[in-house]
Amino acid sequence: GWLTIKLMGLLGDATLQVGLTLLVPFVSYVLAEELQGSGVLAVLTTALFLAEHAADADDVLGRLTGRTFWEIVDTLVTGVAFGLIGLELRNVFGMSVGRAWQMTGWGLVIVAVVVGVRLLWLLPATWLAKRLHNRRDYSEELPASWRETVVMWWAGMRGVATVALALAIPLKTDDGKPFPGRDEIVFIAFAVIMATLVFQGLTLPWLVRRLRVRADTDAEAALERDLAIRAAKAARQRLREIQEVEEFPQEVVERLLRLAYDVGARISPEMVDEDRREAYAQRAERLRAVSRVQREMMSAARHAVLSARSETGTDPEVVDRVLRQLDVRSLR
Repeated sequence: GWLTIKLMGLLGDATLQVGLTLLVPFVSYVLAEELQGSGVLAVLTTALFLAEHAADADDVLGRLTGRTFWEIVDTLVTGVAFGLIGLELRNVFGMSVGRAWQMTGWGLVIVAVVVGVRLLWLLPATWLAKRLHNRRDYSEELPASWRETVVMWWAGMRGVATVALALAIPLKTDDGKPFPGRDEIVFIAFAVIMATLVFQGLTLPWLVRRLRVRADTDAEAALERDLAIRAAKAARQRLREIQEVEEFPQEVVERLLRLAYDVGARISPEMVDEDRREAYAQRAERLRAVSRVQREMMSAARHAVLSARSETGTDPEVVDRVLRQLDVRSLR
């Protein structure tokens, strides 16, 4: 993880950085396996280290690119995993002729165990966590009542991790014989997924409404307001530091101060008083109108550049470079 951070700083380009994050898990896994360790835990440790230390506040494009890339990868991996277990089920059903009811019974038993064990674990775990956190005066979110504990219990859906574990079982043993019980394990994994992901997933909203569990929006709003104030103060402090070494006209300084103030007000309008909030709302409306016109202007610019690609003698690489500049400008 430390080496990855150093390499990402040297690469700079968002495309290369995302490519590196794709390779790093495999490197971590192989290194750990060669050292007789756990490849899975090595990948997890590397990911936690990178999440804690690799954040560059100014790397906006890299952050957006990486987030989009990994969302696509996550969707594809999940789809492929469920597709593979669907193909496996064809073989399972073909080999389980005459044992369908038996395997269904096994599946129901395991589903009951999986769901029941989660409840038996959550009840003492939440009780103990609340006692420890109250004693240490922690402010982390914990289930405040038995209703929230029940919702957290019912939200224990199984998905792609269960699929991956079932598919990881080899088809044959080292001596070439079929792996014992593999078909049953795949079927049971599918039963657990269907029962938890489909049944529990579809009934979870009903359960939340039935138990009248509500999100603590006041705490979220308070934290958002605090972060907005912190962001605005940091922006004003940086402006004062720059003013000490550079001189600006008064109207520029006033405009930059408004910009620093708007940084926080955009995040949380609640940080300002009623009168200033109304004035900010009017200014925000004007800014939205300007932004809309700017988007139209940038769209027209992109269309003009794209239309030049089909013209004779136009270098497509130059077109792509200019278009990228316009895209980055529009993003900002």
